[in-house]
Amino acid sequence: MDAYCVKCKCKKEMKDAEKVTMKNGRNAMKGKCPDCGTGMYRILSKA
Repeated sequence: MDAYCVKCKCKKEMKDAEKVTMKNGRNAMKGKCPDCGTGMYRILSKA
């Protein structure tokens, strides 16, 4: 799963990605940047 890293300022493949549910019920993927270790987050579509 690709996500945007705000520290590296580019899209990268997430490391240790896991599917989570936000407070509003939407699904998201949460992981870490493989280079700098910053937390990455990507909101998934409703479908």
